Order: sequence, then C-alpha cells, then structure tokens
Amino acid sequence: MTVETMPRSTVARWAGGLYLAYIVANVLASRLANIGLSDPQTLRATIANDEVTFRLGLVAALGSALLFVLTAWALYVLLRSVSEPLALLLLVLNAVGVAVQCASYLPLLAVLAQGDGSVDVQALTGPQLDALALLSVTTYRVGFVMAQLFFSAWLFPLGWLVLHSGFLPRLLGWLLLIDGVAVTIWFLQVFLAPGHPALSYPSWAVGFIAELGLALWLLIKGVAPTIHDHHGALEQTTRGHP
Repeated sequence: MTVETMPRSTVARWAGGLYLAYIVANVLASRLANIGLSDPQTLRATIANDEVTFRLGLVAALGSALLFVLTAWALYVLLRSVSEPLALLLLVLNAVGVAVQCASYLPLLAVLAQGDGSVDVQALTGPQLDALALLSVTTYRVGFVMAQLFFSAWLFPLGWLVLHSGFLPRLLGWLLLIDGVAVTIWFLQVFLAPGHPALSYPSWAVGFIAELGLALWLLIKGVAPTIHDHHGALEQTTRGHP
C-alpha cells in the first residue's frame, strides 16, 4: 500500500498521532528545559545548573520540530484533495517556521559551550560571561518568536481546508482560523508592544483548544466519509461485479 492508495481514515489517524506526539514532545521540552515560554533568566539558570536536563529538553525540542514537519506532511496528504495549492502552502509555511525555530536554538548551544570548556573564554570576566550568556538566551527568544509568524500563517490555509473539507468538523476549521489570528497577535505583541505580554495570553488558550482538538479528533474519530467516497466505493463494487 502506498500513500496514494492509503485510505483517508488511515492518513487522518497518522496525522492525528503525529500531531499529538508533537504536542507531547513540545510540552516535554518546555518542562525539562524551559524552552519556549520561560524568561531569559530562568532559561539561563536551567542551562547553568542542570545541563543534562537541559540537553534532554533540547533533544525533545528538536524531536518535536521533526514531528511537526511530519504532521504538516500528513495533513497535506489528507487535505490536498480539497485544494492542492493551499495544502502545499500550509506544508511550506510549516517547514519554514520549523527551520526558523531550529535556527533559534543555536545561541543556546553557545551558552552550553561556555560551560563545557569547548571554547576558550578565559579572556572574559565572570560578569562578561553572564552578560554574554543572557544576550544569547535573549537572542534565542527573539528567533523563537520570529518563527511564530510562519506558525500563525500556516493555520489560515489549514483552517480553510478543514472548514471546506466536508469530512472534518467545521468548528475545528473556525477554531484554527481564530488560532491563526491569536498567534499573529502574539507575534506583533512581542515586537511592537513588549511591555504588554497579557495581549498574547489568549493565543495559548485558543491554540491548546484548536490544535489539541484537531489532533485528538483525527486520531480518535478519523474522518467522515464524503459523497465522493461513497461513489468511489460503489464504482469499485460495480467494476468487481459486472
């Protein structure tokens, strides 16, 4: 069986399973290493005081990035029958966002290098090293938020495709579109109104409901059969029984 001949319900459950695995890995990275929402001081302390745990969290974060791309690919396969260009667009936007987010982790590796002796930092004083580490962590956070521009954008074609699919709940499509708006507001808040973090709080609640809801629906419920599916099954039956 190839991807082209795989039943839509099977593709849906693969997409849901990958999406849920991505969410779990993302939460694990946040819990272990404070990657994601923590402030620079907390993340800096985690790297300095518990390097092993941080490295495990970083591996979880990179694993979640891979799972997110695979999720987007599975959703592309599932939804391309609705609109091939929009399905391809969501895949590209997701991949670019993941690339930007992975690149944002590089300054964290620079902080690790300061502590493991892999680079010579003897010319720098203690306060200078602390300032450099804090700058690296702050730079990471900026890059992490930059990735949200693409992660907000991918939700719009995804929401539209779910809304018009005919085999997924329209409510999920609307929630994904609202999620796209909420993440966009978060991105704009960080760059244009950094002193008002409360503006971004709704994005977390909406995102949790919309994306976890989609993952669980695909994994547990699969997709509803469409008129096209019934016609295709009838045609196959007719061909097999002349």
